[in-house]
Amino acid sequence: MIDALTLAVGVTALALAAWCGLAAYRNEPTKDWHFIGMAVVSVLCVVQLAVAVVQLARGQHPDKGTALFLAYLLGAAACVPATGFMSLSERTRWGSATVAAGSVVLAVLEVRLFDIWGGGSA
Repeated sequence: MIDALTLAVGVTALALAAWCGLAAYRNEPTKDWHFIGMAVVSVLCVVQLAVAVVQLARGQHPDKGTALFLAYLLGAAACVPATGFMSLSERTRWGSATVAAGSVVLAVLEVRLFDIWGGGSA
């Protein structure tokens, strides 16, 4: 898998978490700008999903199992959109907190994806 793409998804997810966490701290719901940020992170996740599927189709395999890798990959792709939809139903500061928490979860999933693929191992 492409390490730079994994890093980009993780960093943008943490930036979104900080941004939405600040909105929750200020007692603000998610706004249009937050949804644009969620869209950017989601597009990066979909690109990562496409790249990973192409690499799997070419015969490359993760070190710790393809099924586990695909499960984490699909979870990572669905994480931010799911919390974005939940924040639409909760138009208070807790909607922003939900997106912030989901973005932190995405960053952790990215670290795990890197590990499952075999990143950092010689």
